[in-house]
Amino acid sequence: MSSPLPFRWLPPALALLALVGCESTPAQPDPTVVKLNDVDERLGRLEHVNQGLLQLSQRLDAIEAQMRELRGELEEQQNSNETLRKQQRDLYADLDRRLTALQSGQKAAGALGPGDSGAAGSSGSSGIDAGGDQAAYARAFEALKATDYPAANGRFREMLRTYPQSPLAGNAQYWLGEAYYVTHDYDNAAASFRAVGEQYPQSPKVPDALLKLGLTQVDQKKPADARATLRQVVQRFPGTDAAKLAAGRLQTIAPDEH
Repeated sequence: MSSPLPFRWLPPALALLALVGCESTPAQPDPTVVKLNDVDERLGRLEHVNQGLLQLSQRLDAIEAQMRELRGELEEQQNSNETLRKQQRDLYADLDRRLTALQSGQKAAGALGPGDSGAAGSSGSSGIDAGGDQAAYARAFEALKATDYPAANGRFREMLRTYPQSPLAGNAQYWLGEAYYVTHDYDNAAASFRAVGEQYPQSPKVPDALLKLGLTQVDQKKPADARATLRQVVQRFPGTDAAKLAAGRLQTIAPDEH
């Protein structure tokens, strides 16, 4: 008569199974929480995107500022170059006028003829002597104007060897430096420009020669020497075109260049 016992324990067992079944079933997430988490993730991604855009905008602003600065330096350099070209054109024109006048004077002196005597004969002889260095200078300068730089180089050197005491020697030394400079022979150009001030300190070409020495030193990648030379131009020859050009060029050489 023991068979009724299992039937008395059956309901509690079923209840236990039901309890275990409820605990093993995972709880469903709250839809509101899911949506809030999704919104948070989207906002986080947007915040990262906005930070990236802000950094990009700042970089673009910095690049634009650098470009404006570079454009300003380029325009200033172009203006300086144009001023130099104008100065050289004016010098060419002035020298042409002087050479024409000198050649006219030589022809007039030669027209006196060898039979003239006294003061006239003495003047004719002086004109012929002066015509030697002037003719040599004119030939060298014509080659320079024709952009025949090797010929100009040789003729100016020959003129300086033959007529070292000529009043045109300082000019010849300067234009010899120009003939070297335009062919990118910067070492000889620098030596020639420096020689103008050292050997012909009374020459009117000294300010221009010192300016060109500074510009040559820039091309030689010697910014410290260039700054020192250009400062000399400003200090020694204030108010001149050479000083103005030197002051402008100084502003384009960074102080920390080495």
